[in-house]
Order: sequence, then structure tokens, then C-alpha cells
Amino acid sequence: MSDLEVHPDEALCEASPAPGPRADSYPARVVPLGGVRGVTVERVLPQRDLPTVGAWCFLDHFGSPAASAELPPDIDPHPHIGLQTVTWPFEGRIRHRDSLGSDVEIAPGQLNLMTSGRGIDHSEYTVPGAPAGHGLQFWIALPGNRTEIDPHFEQHRDLPVLELPGLRATVLLGSLGTATSPAVTYTPIVGADLRIDPGADVILPLRTEFEHALLVIEGEVDAAGNTTRPGPLLYLGSGRDELRLTSASRAHAVLIGGEPFGEDLVMWWNFVGRSHDEILAARNDWENHDLTRFPDIAGHTPDQRIPAPPLPNLRLKPRKRRLGS
Repeated sequence: MSDLEVHPDEALCEASPAPGPRADSYPARVVPLGGVRGVTVERVLPQRDLPTVGAWCFLDHFGSPAASAELPPDIDPHPHIGLQTVTWPFEGRIRHRDSLGSDVEIAPGQLNLMTSGRGIDHSEYTVPGAPAGHGLQFWIALPGNRTEIDPHFEQHRDLPVLELPGLRATVLLGSLGTATSPAVTYTPIVGADLRIDPGADVILPLRTEFEHALLVIEGEVDAAGNTTRPGPLLYLGSGRDELRLTSASRAHAVLIGGEPFGEDLVMWWNFVGRSHDEILAARNDWENHDLTRFPDIAGHTPDQRIPAPPLPNLRLKPRKRRLGS
């Protein structure tokens, strides 16, 4: 997964305390990813006023009605530091290759989790003949004491499910109720795919110390007294021990959450760091073809590596989230 914007904005995120219960709607923005097909995605994180939800710091919805009805373009080798990438497809198939030697296809119902640590590079290609793509791609910020860990890759095909009357929740990361994902995480976090039956009226258990957000993929969901449709992210704040979900018709949504991230972040291009100098060093290592940090990927030639964009003409500094009153 990559941020393909040619002139990426920096997302500068200052640590923030738990905000208490809220119900704030944040619109998606349609982002062009380039390539010959002119593919676009809907991006709901980061927001200028809400850069993170727990450690979740990036969320793209590809193949949505408002975006291109296909997978993002084939993405040649590109680097990451300081984060975990999460790929969760609803339709279509993606081939993932990385500098660890991983070479796998991911299909609906399977979770790809790549931990960059101090540095990794990977590519993503559509599988020829696969259906049009639809799904979500996320980043999770690694805490400061884990940014230098060895990179690693996981694929999970049999994720746990929490079943409640009218709801089936597949737990991607962390725990929800009695279901716990086997995926490795480094901060207290939760991510779940929610399938809601017509006429459902469900009480979903939450952890009060977490902040949460809900993204509706299909249908219409009433959550915390707010009717939510596909597109915007509904930020629910923290301090909730449960969330009531109702839907008159069949619906599909994704819940994310975690303890409010207690560290300042600088996000730029495909890097998550703590300072301008850290981002600059990673960019230089990529541009200088430093194989100790970013090894070549089997099956790719060095000239396929995506060049890093120029850094903006300023020093990147954290900014505070600005939640409305």
C-alpha cells in the first residue's frame, strides 16, 4: 500500500488526550492516485483536525461509489518506515511482494499485515482476470519504542468472529468482545468488519479507554443516534462502554479504535516518523538505494523503484488535533 500523491501533504500530528464521547462526521476527500487509469480513492484519515484514531493514521477506501470502481494502479517498489500497513479487500485480488521475500495474493476475507519497523519496501499488483477491486487500506503508527524493530509480514485467512443477534463482526486486529485477532499489534487497538442484518438493533461492547470511529461501506447505519451513510467517517470519541447500532436494511461498516496515541507524529509520503530529520534520513536512504535499509525485491529491477517526491521547503513540525466543541 502506498501514498501515490505526487506532491503529498505532510500530516503533522501532536499527541492528544482522550476527548470523551462525541459524534463528529468527517467527510472523505477523493484523492487521485495517478497512473494510466486515473484511479481515485476516498481518504478519510488523516483529517486536518483528526489525524489519528488510536494508532490508526491513514485510511483509504478504494472502489467505492464516489471513487474509481477498480483497484488502485499497479504500484512498483516503494518504501515504508514507522508503521504497519493493513489491506482488507471486499472484492478483487492483489499480489503483494516485499523485500523480505514475501510473494502472496490476497483475496476477500484475508488480511495482509506488513510491519515496516526501521524499513521495508514492497509492490502491489492487481491479479489479471480478477474482479474489479473494492476494499480498505490502512496504516497503523508504530510506537516510538518499536520503530526500529525488524520488518515482518503476516497474512491471516481465518480471523475470529464475534456473533451477536443481527450482527457478525470479523475482528481484524485487537479484541472485540470475546473475539481476539491473531495479528501482531504494538499498541492497544481494535479493527473490525461489521455485517449488520436488516432490522438489526445491536449493542456492541467497547472499551471505555479507547477512542473509536465508524466507516459505513454499504447501506445506512444509525450509530450513537446519528444516521450514517457511505462516505464520511463518524468519530465517536472515547469513554463509551457500548455502541448501539441499528439498520433498517442490510448494512456493512468498519469499526476502528484504540487508546489515543500519546506521541507526536510526522507523516509524509510513505513514512511515519517523529521529526523532519527522521523523514529526511529515510528519504535519502531510499533515493541512495541503501540496500541495508531497503533491499531489492525479487522479480523487480532497480529502475522500477518509485522515486521519492521532493520534500516541502520547510521543516515538518507536529500540530495539535483540533476537535470541534
